[in-house]
Amino acid sequence: MQKTSANLAIVSNNTFEASKVVNLHHYDISSALQTTLEFNELIAIFSHKIDSMIPHSAYVYTNAEFGLEVKSGVFTKHSCSYALKVEQQQLGELTLMRNCRFTEAEIKLLETLLCCLIYPLKNATLYQQALKLAYTDPLTQMNNRASFNDTLKREINLAVRQAKALSIIFVDIDNFKAINDSYGHECGDVALSSVAKRIKENLRSSDIVFRVGGEEFVVLLSDTYLDGAKFLAERIRKSIELHTLSYDMAVIKLTASMGVSVLHSDDTVDTFVKRADGAMYKAKHNGRNQVMAA
Repeated sequence: MQKTSANLAIVSNNTFEASKVVNLHHYDISSALQTTLEFNELIAIFSHKIDSMIPHSAYVYTNAEFGLEVKSGVFTKHSCSYALKVEQQQLGELTLMRNCRFTEAEIKLLETLLCCLIYPLKNATLYQQALKLAYTDPLTQMNNRASFNDTLKREINLAVRQAKALSIIFVDIDNFKAINDSYGHECGDVALSSVAKRIKENLRSSDIVFRVGGEEFVVLLSDTYLDGAKFLAERIRKSIELHTLSYDMAVIKLTASMGVSVLHSDDTVDTFVKRADGAMYKAKHNGRNQVMAA
C-alpha cells in the first residue's frame, strides 16, 4: 500500500505528543532516541524499535536541507511515506517498505509512533544547522578550515581502515594580493566566489571542497589515486583560466597554482598536508598557473 506523503504536524503546546506517549513501548522508543543527534542513527534506532510492532524490510529517510539520504534494508514495492514537520519546520521524509501491504491499523499505529521521532529530529536539525553554520565559509558557502581539520582526520582514518586511496588538491589563486590592491577587496571577494564556483562545478558528488585561507582552497578526493587527482586538478585549472572576470570597467583574467598528493601508508595528517602544500608552492615558483604533484 502506497500512502500519500502526509504532514505530521505537532501543535506547539505538546498536547498532541503527550497524549500519544502512553505506554512503555513509547517511553522506550523516546528514551532510545534521546541518545544521539545524528540523523542516520535516529532513523536506525526508530526502525529497530518499531519493527516488532510494524514489521518492515527497509527504510529511506531524506532531508533536502542537508542533502541527506539514509537508507537500509531490502527494498520492495509496498511502502508508507510521511513528510515530517513540526511548527512549520520541515524535518525530512521517512518511508518504510516491505513485501506486503501495510494495514490501516499499522498505519494508524505508525502515525502514533512517529510522534516519538518528531522532537528528536527537530533537535538533530537544530544541531546540524548550528554545525553547518560553524563549518561554512560565509562568502563562498564552502566548508571552512575548522571543517577541513575535522574532515581530514576522519577521511584519513576511513581510507586506512578500508584500504582505499585518498588524494588532496591545494588550490591557490595567483597574484590575488594584486587584485585586491588594484581593484579593492570587493573585487577580491568576487574573484574568490568565481574560483569557488569553477572548483565546485568540476567536482564529483563524493569530493569535498574547503576554503582554508584567504585565497586558498583544498579538495579532498576519496577513493582516488594520484593520476586521477592530477587529472581533476588540471580540469579545474583550465576552467579557472578560461573564465574571464568582469568587474566594474575592468576585465580580469584569473589563474591558480595547484599541488596534488596521495596519502602514503606512513603519512600523518601533517605530512600529508605539507606535501600537497609544498607541491602547490613549487607550482608557484615554477611560473604559476600549473599543477604539480608530490
